[in-house]
Amino acid sequence: MKGREYDYIKILKLIVIMDLSENDLSGSIPKGIASLNGLHGLNLSNNHLKGEIPEMIGDMKSLESFDVSSNQLSGTIPSSMSALTSLSHLNLSHNNFSGSIPTDNQFLTYDQSSYADNPYLCGFPLPNKCGNSHQIQGSSEFEDEDSKTDKLEKWLFYFVIVIGFATGFWGTIGTLWFKKTWRHAYFRWAEDLADTIYVTTAIRIAKLKKWMMMRNHVDG
Repeated sequence: MKGREYDYIKILKLIVIMDLSENDLSGSIPKGIASLNGLHGLNLSNNHLKGEIPEMIGDMKSLESFDVSSNQLSGTIPSSMSALTSLSHLNLSHNNFSGSIPTDNQFLTYDQSSYADNPYLCGFPLPNKCGNSHQIQGSSEFEDEDSKTDKLEKWLFYFVIVIGFATGFWGTIGTLWFKKTWRHAYFRWAEDLADTIYVTTAIRIAKLKKWMMMRNHVDG
């Protein structure tokens, strides 16, 4: 102005209403906009804005009207907006917001039109209940993929167990069934093993009885 450069930060803090709707604004909403803590109305609708609503918007305590409809904004609704208890008008329609709608304070007063055409939003007052197929974009798809993967791994686990059991069982029983000489040798080995166990046990029991009798004789 008049050949001089001025810093308008102090003057901007005095602005009460900012209407930048129906322009060709693009990019994301500047985080610095939250420093306009004296702003009562902010209208950024019908532009080409992308990205998320800055979390610091909760610092704009005087905000009464907030309209960002008909943009390409995404992400979740910042939880800090619950602190904007003076916010009587909210319009987030025709965007790509996702996740659950906050349920604190003034958020219980808005109707469905505030969130229209955001298919991945859920919770009151929308009919899309959080936890169903309308939850965050893509989350249900990931859950379905995970579920399919878990089921496939479970079936593969059972399949390997069955194959292992069948191989071990029939590898032993089948061999003994078809090989007569092997079957006889196996049964002879089993009988010899049983006899060895029986003889060893009998000897140990006899020695134990003898030791106990000798001990009783000494004690007597």
